[in-house]
Amino acid sequence: MNMEEIKFGTDGWRATLDIFTLERVGLVGDAIAAYLESVGHDKKVVVIIHDARETSPGFAKELGEKITTSGYDVIYCDRDCPTPIAAWTVIDKGLAGAIVVTASHNPPEYNGIKFIPSNGSPALPEVTDSLENYIRNPIKIESDRGKIRIIDIIEPYTSHVRHLVNKDLNGIKIVYDSMHGSGRGITDELLRSSGAEVISIRNEIDPNFGGGSPEPKEENLKMLINAIKNGDGEIGIANDGDADRVAVVTRERGCLDGNLLFAVLYEYLLELDKGPAVRTVSTTYLIDKIAESHGQYAVEVPVGFKWVAQAMKSHDALFGGEDSGGFSMRGHVREKDGVLIAQLAAAANLGKPLDDRIDLILEKYGEIHNLTQSIFCQETDKKEILSRVYGKIGNEFAGEVIRRVNDTDGVKVLLENGSWALMRPSGTEPKMRIYTEGNSMKIVEELVRESESLIRDCI
Repeated sequence: MNMEEIKFGTDGWRATLDIFTLERVGLVGDAIAAYLESVGHDKKVVVIIHDARETSPGFAKELGEKITTSGYDVIYCDRDCPTPIAAWTVIDKGLAGAIVVTASHNPPEYNGIKFIPSNGSPALPEVTDSLENYIRNPIKIESDRGKIRIIDIIEPYTSHVRHLVNKDLNGIKIVYDSMHGSGRGITDELLRSSGAEVISIRNEIDPNFGGGSPEPKEENLKMLINAIKNGDGEIGIANDGDADRVAVVTRERGCLDGNLLFAVLYEYLLELDKGPAVRTVSTTYLIDKIAESHGQYAVEVPVGFKWVAQAMKSHDALFGGEDSGGFSMRGHVREKDGVLIAQLAAAANLGKPLDDRIDLILEKYGEIHNLTQSIFCQETDKKEILSRVYGKIGNEFAGEVIRRVNDTDGVKVLLENGSWALMRPSGTEPKMRIYTEGNSMKIVEELVRESESLIRDCI
C-alpha cells in the first residue's frame, strides 16, 4: 500500500474513494492516537463526527475503533454534524482533540479527514507533519480500551451562538439552502429559534448532493438565487457540505462575492466592538481600508484558515476570514464557521439590508471587483511551475507597472493602479488558482487573462 497517498493539505487529507480506503483511514487513526499520546492531555477524550456522505459513518466508526484501542474515550454525535461544532466541543469540554470525516465541498466521489487539536483551531503544519511521520513510521500504543458515548453536542453549541450574536431575528425572512449537507436542520433551526422565518430548500439527505458538489458558489445556488429574486425571503443563506463555509444571497446582488461579505460583516461588527481583522493573501484590500478608517489594522496571512486562526489569537482580532466564505469572530473558536456566520449575516441584515450596507461601503471606499480562475495542474508539478511563474515576472503585468511582488503564498503581483493578481497552487485539488482584484471588471478580466497565459507558458 502506498502511504505517500496520505497527504495533509490546506485543510486536512482529501482523496477520491479509490485512494481514501478503510485501511488508509485506519492508518490515520493510529497516527492521530500516536500524536495525542506524544503531546499528552489531561482529558483523554476525542470527539469524532462525520458529514452526510454515504461512506462517512463507516470511516468514522473505524477511526473510533483506532482511538479507543489506544486508550482514549470517544464522543460521537447521533447524526452527521458540521465541522465547527466539533471544534467548539473541543474547547467547551476541554477535549484532547476532534476528528472530522468530511471532504467538505468536494464532489461525492471524495472523502477526507480533518484533525482538530486541543486548541480548537485547524492543525498547523507541525501537527500534520507529525501525523504524516507517524503514518510512515507507525507506533503501536498498548492501553486499556476507551469508552464510546453518543451525546448531544449540537444544542450546547447553538445556545452559545445565540448568546454570542445576541440578536432577536424576529421580522426577517430567510431562505436557507443546506446543499444536502450537514447544516441541514441545524443552521435553519438555529435561525428559527432566534425568531427568523425560514424556508429550507435542498434540506434532505442526499449523499450525491443532487448530482453536483456541495460548494456554495453562484453556479451551484441557482434555486436559492431565484427564490430571493422572487421575493421568498430578504436574504438567502447556504452552507457547504460540512457547514464551515457560508454564502449569502441578496436581492440586488445575487450571490455575494466572499470579499464583499467579509467587508460588510466586519463593518457591522465594528459598530458593536473594536479590533483588527485577519485576512488571507487572496482576500480584498477593502478590509484594510475599513480597518484603518476605524483606527484598526488588517493582518495578511497565507491561504488556509489555520493561518487566520493563528493570527486571530496573536492579534486578538475581532474578525477573520477568507474570500472563499470561511469566517470566525472574537468570542468563538478560531475555526471557520458557516453556522455562526449565517446567524451574524441575518443579524446585520435586520438592522439595515446588506445591499444598503454594501452600497455605503463602496461609496466610501471605492468600487472593487474580483475574479477567480483555476487551471488544472498535476500535484507533482506545482512547485516547479510556481518557480517558473516567479522567474517570468518582469516590470509590467497586464500593461501596468508592477509596484511590488509578494511571495507570502504563491506569486502576488501588486500594480501601481491598486489592482493585483495572485497565482498559487491549490492545497486541496490538482489546480493552480488565480485571484484578481481591481476597480473595474475590465481590469480584473485582463488580469485573469494575463495570469492564465503566464501559467500556461510555465506548464
